[in-house]
Amino acid sequence: MGVKLVIIDVDGTLTDGSVYYDEHGNELKKFNTRDAAGFFVAKELGIKIMILTGRACKATERRMSEMKVDYIFQNVKDKKSFLIDFFNTNNIRKEDIAYIGDDLNDFPGMRLSGWVGCPADSCDEVKLIANYVSFFNGGCGAVRDIIQVMVGSDCWNEAVEKIYYAGI
Repeated sequence: MGVKLVIIDVDGTLTDGSVYYDEHGNELKKFNTRDAAGFFVAKELGIKIMILTGRACKATERRMSEMKVDYIFQNVKDKKSFLIDFFNTNNIRKEDIAYIGDDLNDFPGMRLSGWVGCPADSCDEVKLIANYVSFFNGGCGAVRDIIQVMVGSDCWNEAVEKIYYAGI
C-alpha cells in the first residue's frame, strides 16, 4: 500500500451535503463518528490526511482538529490548481495520493490522484473514475469504509488491534 496522503472533501463526503444555519447565522454540520476509525487507522499506518473543502466553516475546523488531521484547507475554490502547487512544493507523486470526494468540484483533483474513492451517493462522473464506490452515502460512514478498502484488510486489522484493543 503506497498511499502517503489521503485528500478528503467535506460536504457530501464527511457530511450528507446539507448545510444548516442556526438563528444566529452559524453554519452547522453533522459528522458521522464512525469515520473517525478511518482517520485513526490512516494515522497509525503513517498516512497523512488533508481536508480540502470549498467552504469555510468553524464546525469543520473543530471536527478536523479533533481528528488531528495534518492539513486543513478551507474555502478552496480551484482544488486542481491548489493541489498542483501543493504537490510540486512538497514533492508528492500521483501514486502517493488517494482522494475521497463526491462531486464535480472534486473531479479535477481526483484526476491528479493515484487512487480514488467516493460515497454511494456521489455524482455519476465521480463514480466512473473511482477505484472504489462505497456502499455508504456521504456522512454515513463512507470515509471509514473507503479507507478500510484502500489500506486492505490485513493493514486495517493490525491497526485496529493497536488502536482499540491494546492492553485489553
